[in-house]
Amino acid sequence: MQQTGRQSGAESGELYERFAASIFAYARLFAPSPEDAEDVTVEVFVAAWEQENLSWMSEKQQLVWLRRVAHNKLVDRYRRSAHLAPLPLDQIVETALSEEHLVPEQILLRREELERLTRALGQLPPTQQQVLQLRFGEALRFAEIAVLLNKREGTVRKLCSRSLASLRSIYRQQEQRKEPYHEKPE
Repeated sequence: MQQTGRQSGAESGELYERFAASIFAYARLFAPSPEDAEDVTVEVFVAAWEQENLSWMSEKQQLVWLRRVAHNKLVDRYRRSAHLAPLPLDQIVETALSEEHLVPEQILLRREELERLTRALGQLPPTQQQVLQLRFGEALRFAEIAVLLNKREGTVRKLCSRSLASLRSIYRQQEQRKEPYHEKPE
């Protein structure tokens, strides 16, 4: 009953029934929204439908294959996404400025600090910007970042640590370039 090069509709339906919830849950861990996780899930099962040898695998092997495809689809989406662009700090500035409890001086100071952070982040290599965005902007755990970047968790931890150290260094350099304030004699 198998079509050439593809699983039959019944086999695909059974595969979907068994594993769709698991694949969606996995995709949801890394996708920015439930809708994106649904899209990844659909893409995974379309790929499964086009695969002819899944019916010969055990259930465990099928799940491993589906999760691997989901991982690859998530990585592809991430690489194509705007997440590789510099941090969207403009949105953070707007949020910071809309906080009603701040007095104008606090708003100005916060704006200056965010502009300073934006400049400092712009001096980091793209990989370091990406890791910091995922860790602090997207609030992902190191293990999740490692999966997305196809790196070991320890490597991601070191990269994040080095990125933060580089940021501190950039901040220190900025401080050293500032001229001290001198009052004019009366």
